[in-house]
Amino acid sequence: MTDFSDKLVQILNYGSLNLALGIGYALNIFDVMDEKGCALSLGELSKATGLNARYLKEWLGIMVTGGIVEMAENPDDGDTFLLPSGHGDLLCTRAGNNNLGVYTQEIPLLTACAMAAVKQGFQTGRGVDFSNYPDFQAFMSELAEAKHRKVLIPEFIPYVDQGRLEKRLQQGIRVCDLGCGQGVAACLMAQAYPRSEFVGMDNHETALEQARNLSESYGLSNVEFINQDAAKICEETKFRQLFDYVCAFDAIHDQSHPLDALKGVKYMLRDGGLFSMIDIKASTSIKDNADHPMGPFLYTVSLMHCMPVGLNDNGSGLGMMWGKQQAVDLLRQAGFAKVCAEEIPNDAFNLHFLCTP
Repeated sequence: MTDFSDKLVQILNYGSLNLALGIGYALNIFDVMDEKGCALSLGELSKATGLNARYLKEWLGIMVTGGIVEMAENPDDGDTFLLPSGHGDLLCTRAGNNNLGVYTQEIPLLTACAMAAVKQGFQTGRGVDFSNYPDFQAFMSELAEAKHRKVLIPEFIPYVDQGRLEKRLQQGIRVCDLGCGQGVAACLMAQAYPRSEFVGMDNHETALEQARNLSESYGLSNVEFINQDAAKICEETKFRQLFDYVCAFDAIHDQSHPLDALKGVKYMLRDGGLFSMIDIKASTSIKDNADHPMGPFLYTVSLMHCMPVGLNDNGSGLGMMWGKQQAVDLLRQAGFAKVCAEEIPNDAFNLHFLCTP
């Protein structure tokens, strides 16, 4: 009983730390402390960040007692506070792919967006409408944009199909980005491969408007963005065998009708075409995820967003943790002749499901 009591105390402390870490990340406090590279007094930190000293003092209390920031007592000049460089390696924007600090914002955002609606869903079994999540969607778009800008063209595309996809893109093919959101991936690919033609497909018109604006700012003429429900692609003959390559970045598990969406992808692919489905790296069985290093976090994000969004329109509610086994099964049900689940270089979170029709 004592061990579990200790665990609950840890949970309360770590949950509180996550909230405060998210605030610190969002307000760039960590980046400022990291850039200064030395211990700062409360007044110096307030001046450097432009933030209120009283709020900072309380926040620093959380950081010091939580072991994130080190404090040195100085009776003459006042206490000073230091963010160790090793902590900055994981907490600051300079951390790149090792940046875990950015994820501390997810649970607080989801709580603010959807706590009441999700609690109601436990009683009704209904989904939670996409419109509940504007702040979270904006955050996820920023996260995806930062990742795409860093790795999509220099790392991911050259790796797909052992480099053969990149050569085809350079020569000129037709590509669909399914669940394109604000269009960052499609625009980056269109810019890098001007001989190819790109279509971004989504059913969220606000995001598509932003995608079109981004395309215009790039001066692109080889990309367009269309409003299309992925589950209804097979009803549109104009999409039949239209594309040589289709990609879906963390988009399928949010679909209300994922099998129909996957059938739509196969319907759109030409002979010899490729489908890249990038989705979370997990097992379908909860038991097999028991030792997943971020299992509680990922299941919570799924509970608060992915699963209830997927329940809309009498949907299946796959959730983020649908897992490799169910993903492969659905891809085979959709009719793909070959499904290969691959590790992605420098990406511990996702798997790449490379499929051929």
